[in-house]
Amino acid sequence: MPKVFLGGTVNGSKWRNYVMPRLHIDYFDPVVEEWNDEAYQKELHEREHCEYCLYVLTPMMKGVYSVAEVVDDSNKRPKKTLFCFLTKDGDKEFDAVQIKSMNAVTKMVIANGAKHFENLDEVISFLNTAPRKIRHASPTY
Repeated sequence: MPKVFLGGTVNGSKWRNYVMPRLHIDYFDPVVEEWNDEAYQKELHEREHCEYCLYVLTPMMKGVYSVAEVVDDSNKRPKKTLFCFLTKDGDKEFDAVQIKSMNAVTKMVIANGAKHFENLDEVISFLNTAPRKIRHASPTY
């Protein structure tokens, strides 16, 4: 079954809670109670092996590692990289300068060949209707 890696903003953001119950495909949620090397290795494995890697960035993000991840994946794995940024998340909003930066990141990601979505509903619609890789069974003789 196809699977999507749900990367991006953590830090109390609820975007995954909106997306996960609406998906008709399998997903990997990297959010864990205790972040350790085992969780990190599992995340790297899932990023590599999932059919799609979704990155949703929101004003709840504290660091910039997710920005680096989406740009890196859009370079290395453009056909499976999906990107969306939300200007508002809970009671936090990106300011005008941050939105300008996020729009620049969006242009980079698109130029690298990845897909960009304006909102979570567009992401969900794509994932629920996107063509799947056809895996043929080995012929038996």
